[in-house]
Parts: sequence; structure tokens; C-alpha cells
Amino acid sequence: MSAAQSFWRLILGKKLDPFDPKTRQHIVLVAFLAWIGLGADGLSSSCYGPEEAFLALGEYRHIALFLAVATALTVFIISLAYNQVIELFPSGGGGYKAATQLIGPRAGLISGSALIVDYVLTIAISVASGMDALFSLLSSEALSYKLITEIGVIILLIVLNLRGMKESIMVLAPIFLGFFLTHVFLIVYGIQFHSEGLLTLADDTWAETARLSQESGWMFTVALFLRAYSVGAGTYTGIEAVSNNINMLAEPRVRTGHWTMAYMALSLAFTAGGIILLYLLWNAQHTPGQTLNAVTFRAILESLPWSAESAGTALWVVLLLEAGLLLVAANTGFLGGPSVLAAMAADRWVPRQFRQLSSRMVTQNGVLVMGLAALAVLLLTRGQVGVLVVLYSINVFLTFSLSLFGLTGHWWEQRRFRLDWKLKFFVALVGFVVCVSILMVILFEKFMLGGWVTVLITSGVAGICLLIHRHYEGVHRQMQRVDQVYAVKPDWDEELKALPARPELETAVLLVGNSRGAGMQALRWVLDNFPGRFGNFAFVSVGEVDKEAFNSERTLKSLRARIENSLNYFTSFCASRGLATKTYQGYGGDPLGELMALLPQVFVDFPKCTVFASKLVFGHETLATRWLHNQMPLAVQQKLAAEGRSMIVVPLHVPELPPPPPRPSIR
Repeated sequence: MSAAQSFWRLILGKKLDPFDPKTRQHIVLVAFLAWIGLGADGLSSSCYGPEEAFLALGEYRHIALFLAVATALTVFIISLAYNQVIELFPSGGGGYKAATQLIGPRAGLISGSALIVDYVLTIAISVASGMDALFSLLSSEALSYKLITEIGVIILLIVLNLRGMKESIMVLAPIFLGFFLTHVFLIVYGIQFHSEGLLTLADDTWAETARLSQESGWMFTVALFLRAYSVGAGTYTGIEAVSNNINMLAEPRVRTGHWTMAYMALSLAFTAGGIILLYLLWNAQHTPGQTLNAVTFRAILESLPWSAESAGTALWVVLLLEAGLLLVAANTGFLGGPSVLAAMAADRWVPRQFRQLSSRMVTQNGVLVMGLAALAVLLLTRGQVGVLVVLYSINVFLTFSLSLFGLTGHWWEQRRFRLDWKLKFFVALVGFVVCVSILMVILFEKFMLGGWVTVLITSGVAGICLLIHRHYEGVHRQMQRVDQVYAVKPDWDEELKALPARPELETAVLLVGNSRGAGMQALRWVLDNFPGRFGNFAFVSVGEVDKEAFNSERTLKSLRARIENSLNYFTSFCASRGLATKTYQGYGGDPLGELMALLPQVFVDFPKCTVFASKLVFGHETLATRWLHNQMPLAVQQKLAAEGRSMIVVPLHVPELPPPPPRPSIR
């Protein structure tokens, strides 16, 4: 192992075997860990969502009681609706899969594009907001290091997630639990301290609301409430994370997902609703340079029977935990974003490399892209939370709306087949109305303030995805044509056993993939161009364990069966022609790495060998085509050449389809 390989092994950890049952046990999450890893995005929104909603009420603070109840209720409505997404799509993909399969591929494209942009912004805004909270405790001279610190934090999160999701969650778990426990204490104590006022709070709120309605009209009162309710929409972001990442959960996935969603909904509803109630009970006033949370928590801590110095220290701990939780929330972007990219790659919207898993069973390419994109956003905005907030929350409600619209249509179609359709339909419909209403208000409030940038970026991502999809569809049709033309229909006994190889003879080593037509064309090319030269034919095939395959034991078994059947196809063909053969197979998330690990054994078994592989030839080779395809044959050829071994790449030309016969004229 080289020094570079040893370094990366130290950073990322040892390789995991995808077929070892212990591997899945090592990386999947039980409900408690999933709540920490996936619930942090939602829970962290209590650091800024309730404050935005409360301040939007202006002087009419009494409406905050209705706002607290509505906030908690909305969390449960969206969570219940997304429990249906978990049940319908237990393999993951969440809002993207729901929009794709319940509405259509184009709706799925919009939903997926919105989620990708939203997860990038989740990372950027969480890190920036967390560093704002941290640096507010330091002197003004330290602010010059804030952006550099944010960049360092994102790089650290990238490394943690490249090691595996459980590793990153275990590191961040103490911060999450510290935040939750301290805030539970502050909310319970803060409400209990004003328990006498609770008895008359509802009556006073209703009386003041009725007085406001008489003075300004019910329309004004309702509009004021709806504006504050929608401005605090950031509170609900992150609820979709469980359905997007259900494939990461321990079996039984659906049950684990329901428990995780229950933990998330209860903790978020309690925290967000409780904080709004604290603002009202403790008469929180906006103070420049401080958050409402800081103002309220300071007052609560100073009411405790301890010294002012102890109260100040406790406030530091609480605010540091808030900053830390925002960093845990940023980690959610590294879990959810790559998962959505992998689901979209399966449908050919984004490069197929985003389905690939690293040796640690991590969607490495997705983690890197999300991290680099977040770094770019931070650099472009200079880490200004005010700018990032404007870009945030539009996309997540677009995804919510599409998913719940699809669910509403689904249960309406199922009304003739399911006795329980009415309740599910009602929950989905209410959730859809709530989310669409919030989306409309957000667009109206923030579009001209910079929200148009989010719409433009999301549209650009969707446009690029359309171009990629068109290319992949064309290549797919070409490969189908290759199999039609070159894959020989067996006219020999497929049960023929392979003839024993003779290592002292020259050997043709053929790298075969998913296409039998491509493999057969390469074999025939070797037989035609080197007649009688090779006494043995070795077939080497690597099964790529991507995210879709790893998430399903059945798919893994199907992958192995497909590879074995393909190898048997070539060996039985050679046996029918009196040619000696031997096969080699490997499996892993990195096909190139697995192949380069297999070939040394082939070279030991057959010292006199030449390697062959076929490569699809495009009419116009561009940078885009090289990026969209892994170019495996050229990469192997380059590595073998560095070792002093020869390899021949066989060009694979796709034959043109015959022109359709002329239609007979009708006289």
C-alpha cells in the first residue's frame, strides 16, 4: 500500500464488505440515532424560526399564543403526512420519489432540484448562523477569522461524512443532546415560573384579539396572523429528512422511520411552540446584537437562585450549544443531499457517479459535491446570514407542496380499494393546503428581496438535469442496439462446463461489464484479429454495488446472479468452440479499485496475458461525455501502462438502425 493510500485509509477508515451482514449493522441507524442525525435540521430551526414569527407580530404580541399552538400543530400535520411518504417509499428518496411516482417525472425533477439546492443552503446557513452565534461571544477583532472558520468547519464535516454517517452522528450526538436537554429545562422552568399567568392567558388573549378585530377588522387580524405564521416557516424545514433517508435506517425501516418521525415531531413541536410561549410570558423585547432566545434565556437564568456570574456562565453554555446544534444541522445536508442525488442518478437526471458508494459504503461523490457547493455559497455571500435566509425555505415548501399534492391524488385514486383512505386523504389535503399557503406567502414576501435568485438557481439545476437525462436516454438506446446486434442468442448448450485453462499458454483477458453485446463484440474482435494466438480466455467482471443495490438485499443477490449468468454465457460459448476459460468476479462501491485488485491475481495465474476491453465510441466526444461516463477502459489502460503491462481498447461502434421501409402509395 502506497503512502497516499495509507493516509486515506487513516482518514476514511478501513474498507467495508458490502456482502457482509455486519456492514449494514455498522452503518444503519436506530431511531434514536436517526433522530439525532436527521432531526437536528428541524430542531435547529427553533434558534431562528420562532423569533422571525414572533417579531412579525409587532405590537400585537397576544396573538403569539395562537401562533405557538399553530406552529406545534403544523409540525404534527406535516409529520403525519410524511409518514405516508415513508410507508409508500421505504427505499428512500422521500419528496423526490413521491413527486416522481405520484405526479410524474417532471414534477420529480423539480422536487429533486429544489431539494438539492435546499440542502446546499442548509449546510451554508447552518454553518454561517452557528459561527455568528459563536463569534458573538468573542471580541470584534475575531470577526476577521469567521469566514475562514466556516470553511474549516465544512471541510471537517466533509471528512466526517466520508468516514460514514454513523461516525459523523456519534461525534455530534453530545451537542444535540446537550441542546435538547438544556432547552427542555428552560422551557419547562420558564413556563412553570409564570404558571399563575397561564390561568388567565387564554382569556386575555381572546379578549385582546376580539378588541383588535373590532378596531381593525377580522381581515387585518387574520392577515397579521398568517403573515407571522408564514414568516416563521423556517421552523418546519428538516421534517422531510427522514423520508429522504429512510434507506439509512435499521430494519424494519418503516417502523424505525415512524419512531424517528415521532421523536422529531414531538421535540420540534415542544421546542418551537414552547419558545414562542416563553417570548410571550417573559415579555421578550428585541435587543440589537442579541437574539430573542438569548434575551429570554438570560432573564430565565437570572431568575434562578444562583449568582449572576453563574447565570452568565450558564447562558454561555446554552448559546454555545445552540451554535453547536446549527453545525449538527449542517450535517443533515451531507446526509440528505447525497441521498437525493443518488435517487435522481437512478432515474438518469444526474451523472450516474452519484449512485456510487465508496469503500466505506458512503455516497462519496454526493458528499463532496454538497460540501464544495456549500463552500462556494459561503464565499459568494461572505457568510452573511441575512442574505442566506432570503434564499432559504422557498425550495423546501415547494417540495412539501408537490409531495402532499401527489399524496392527495394518490389517496383519492385509492378510495375504491382502501377502507382507510378518508383519514389519509384528509391529512394529506390539509398538509397540502397549509404548505401551499406558506409557499405563496414566502414567495410574495421574499421574491423581490432575493428569493428570485433561489428560483433562478433551481431552474438552472433542473435545466442541466434535463440535458443530462436526454444524453443518458440516447446512450441507453445505443446500448440496447449493441445488445441486439452483437449479443449472440445462445445456439449452444449453456450447461457446458468451462474447459480447464493452461497457464503456460498465452491468455486473452477480457474485461466484461453489464452489456453482453459489448463483451461478445470484444471477444469476436480478438478471435478475428488474433486467430489461434490465445490458448486461454479469462473473463473478469466487477459488480458495482451502488446505493440502490446496497439498500436492498434482494438487489444485491440479483447483482451477483446477473454477473454469474453473464460469465457463464461467455464461458459456455468458448467451451462450445473448444476454448479454455477461467472467470474472475468482484464486488464493491469502487469498480475501478475492485478491478485493479482482481487483475494482479489474474497476472499471477496467467503470466503471458494481454488485457482487452471494449469502449463505446461517441460520434462527438466532448468534455461532457467524458464527465458523464466513468471511462473505465481508459483508466485501467493508464494504470496498467504505469505498471508496464499492455492493454488494448476495442472501439465499440453502434450500428445505425436500418431506415424504415417506404410506405406503399395508395392510389
